[in-house]
Amino acid sequence: MKIIKHIPNSITCCNLLSGCVSILLSRQGHWELAGIMIFVAALFDFLDGFAARLLKAYSPLGAQLDSLADVVSFGVAPSFIMFSYIARTQLNPFSFRLLIAGINVLPFMALFLAVFAALRLAKFNIDDRQTTSFIGLPTPAMGIFVASLPLALLNESFTLMENLMKSPLFLFATVIGFSYLMVSEIPFFSLKVKSLKFKDIKHIYVLAAFAVVAFIFLQLAAIPLVILFYIVEAMFVKTTNEK
Repeated sequence: MKIIKHIPNSITCCNLLSGCVSILLSRQGHWELAGIMIFVAALFDFLDGFAARLLKAYSPLGAQLDSLADVVSFGVAPSFIMFSYIARTQLNPFSFRLLIAGINVLPFMALFLAVFAALRLAKFNIDDRQTTSFIGLPTPAMGIFVASLPLALLNESFTLMENLMKSPLFLFATVIGFSYLMVSEIPFFSLKVKSLKFKDIKHIYVLAAFAVVAFIFLQLAAIPLVILFYIVEAMFVKTTNEK
């Protein structure tokens, strides 16, 4: 029984380890592999909660460890990917260079993702409203969005993504927008389902249908679009529920 109790925490540590590997791969210029490791971390993030429910092995330690692992895997690791892409853009024509001691500090703006991810997770830990849904964009959603950007570039026919990733304005807007969404008061629905009835989870069915169609036409480039669709749909679901 003592061993079983530690299985969820061990899976959470695998989440943390995957995030650390992603950071190291980013520093070596392997952005696609770094993105894949964030997806691996997301898989472990799902499995640790599943294992905790299955084994009934809940603990305060597990809850805190999960948040600490998520800060690394879905906050710091995506920041490193975003830092690398901002640093590679042609900033000179836009007069975006800001030099301090001869170092362009604008790429460091990507680290706001890590800071606001930590704030979002800290708020989540003390907010008893977030039991069946979320207040603010879940940190893994942001991490997966950023992780999917280098993978989307593998689809050479999707030239729009390639152009966006070379645009400082798009990258800065991504950092600012997702930083705000994580700490906002906007409700976001959970993807956990307790019923398969269409009327109960029709928003999830709509999201799944969009994802299937997007993947058919865009392959991996569909992932960031699915995340954006989730954000827009969550705002619509909020409006409909309020009426």
